[in-house]
This record gives sequence, structure tokens and C-alpha cells, in this order.
Amino acid sequence: MIKVKDILSYLESLYPSDTACDFDNVGLLVGNGDSEVKCAVVALDCDITALQFAKQQGANLIITHHPVIFEPLKAVRENDIVFKLIESGISVISMHTNLDVGAGGVNDALCTALGLTDIKPYIAEDGYMLKSAKTDKHSADALALHIKNRLGGMVKYVGGKEPINNVLVCSGSGGNYLDEAISGKFDALITADVKQNHFIAAINAGISLFDGGHYNTENVVVQPLCDRLSSKFSDVSIFPFSPESIKIV
Repeated sequence: MIKVKDILSYLESLYPSDTACDFDNVGLLVGNGDSEVKCAVVALDCDITALQFAKQQGANLIITHHPVIFEPLKAVRENDIVFKLIESGISVISMHTNLDVGAGGVNDALCTALGLTDIKPYIAEDGYMLKSAKTDKHSADALALHIKNRLGGMVKYVGGKEPINNVLVCSGSGGNYLDEAISGKFDALITADVKQNHFIAAINAGISLFDGGHYNTENVVVQPLCDRLSSKFSDVSIFPFSPESIKIV
């Protein structure tokens, strides 16, 4: 019999909670570690659509990247997702920045999805683990189109000096690592949630900067994590859930 705490223990062995950033909130955030698990769902977020999907599959565990509880709750009311999870008897395990930096985690999955080569850990000045890699798409236009084709969604970018060979990669919100890319003499930074001032700074520095979208640069981990858990827990049915809830026009 597989319990929630068994799956949590396995995930902790791969992505220890003590490797998460200090601001983070990871681990078993909702539910009972002693609950038996016969079916689980892996998703980027735990929102009402993920809850509904879990119910449809008969799952009583949702494993997410983004924490279902991030800041301290001052109240839990009837329409809140935490209330609905408890009411439904569904537990939630969240693996956030520890999943970002771990082997086979989000940053690795993003590099793999983009077909990058020579992938290596790159420790930023703040201690966060990024990835350095190489690309064969040597112009900014070609690399932007490649990112769009591989990840879907929309890509915002500015081009710098070419050819582009060495790239720094940070899934999710990584615009603040532009200085790392510049000081590390990378040709480009691939990330998401890039602010206007970051694009301007990239133009001034002559470096290419790509924003592939927060969802698109992180959702790439859902299927690999689902496959890994399915291989470990063969008696548990594990389903990926990757909705495209945010529309682009």
C-alpha cells in the first residue's frame, strides 16, 4: 500500500526541501501523509481546474510545482482552494525551487525540451542553480522561433551580438539574472517574466534575451516528473495535467 508520505519521501530524496530558496514553501502542504494513494495528478499549479481533473480521475493526491500555499493564510473560507481540497480529501505536495534546481528538474527539463547541448550547472552569485548550455540556432531570430516551436505560446526577445552559441537558462522568472549572463560572457539568457528594464539593459549590453513565458518554460517538467513517479510507483495511476488556462490573442 502506497501512502502520501511514501511519495513525499521519494520526492524529497530527489529534490530535498532544504535546497529550496529561503522564501519558499514546499513539501506536504495540504492533507494527510498516512492516506493511501491509488491515483495521483502532476500539475504546474493546484487551482480549481486541477482539483476537478483530480476528482474525475479518482485521485486523492496532487503534486505541483507552484506551492498551493505560498504566503501565510489569514483565513480559509468555503470558496478557497485549500478549503475545497480538504473537503474533497485531496492532499497536495508542492516541489518548487527545489524542483527547479534538482537533477532532472525544471531547468534540466527546459534545456532538454529546447534541444540544447553541453548542459552544465551554473551557480549564480546568490547561490541559485541555473544551467549553461549550447545552441545551434546562432541568430536571435532563429533561436526565438525555435523556442516558440518547442514550447508553444509567445516569445518576446531582443537580439544582441551574433552568433549565439553559449546560453544561460533559467525557467520561470529569471530576468534578474541578466547581469549573471553578462558577467558570465554568455551570448543569451533564456528565461521568462522579463521586465521592460531588463530588455533595455540587454539591448545596451549587446546580449540576446528571450522570454518564453512562465507557464511554457516550467510546464515542460510535468510529463517527465509524471513518468519518473510512474516508474517508481507502478501500483499508482499517475496522470499529467497541463491545461492552457491563460489565453493569448
